[in-house]
Amino acid sequence: QVQLVESGGGLVQAGGSLRLSCAASGRTFSSYTMAWFRQAPGKERAFVAGISRSGGSTYYADFVKGRFTVSRDNAKNTAYLRMNSLKPEDTAVYYCAADGGPLVVTPLQYDYWGQGTQVTVSS
Repeated sequence: QVQLVESGGGLVQAGGSLRLSCAASGRTFSSYTMAWFRQAPGKERAFVAGISRSGGSTYYADFVKGRFTVSRDNAKNTAYLRMNSLKPEDTAVYYCAADGGPLVVTPLQYDYWGQGTQVTVSS
């Protein structure tokens, strides 16, 4: 198993930036595909970005392309989500997730989840 803990959320003005971190413990971090999801009140959990085990492949939801960057440091057992040009509609709880399979966008495919970190973007 792997345990995930997100950090880095907070309140930011529109146009600002945040970097979320997802620290993993347990089994070998590099064995897991990592992804970020978000959930706004009253909405379903949505895929934001994902990164392959080696970090060589990434994938983004259309609504964050060009603004968000996903990365990982396997030596530090940590995944990151750099968020630039934030908009009020980016307000949500952000979750990191891990899975031993390939990079997919479906939340049900991910076996391990963090507790989430709140991101609030004011206009």
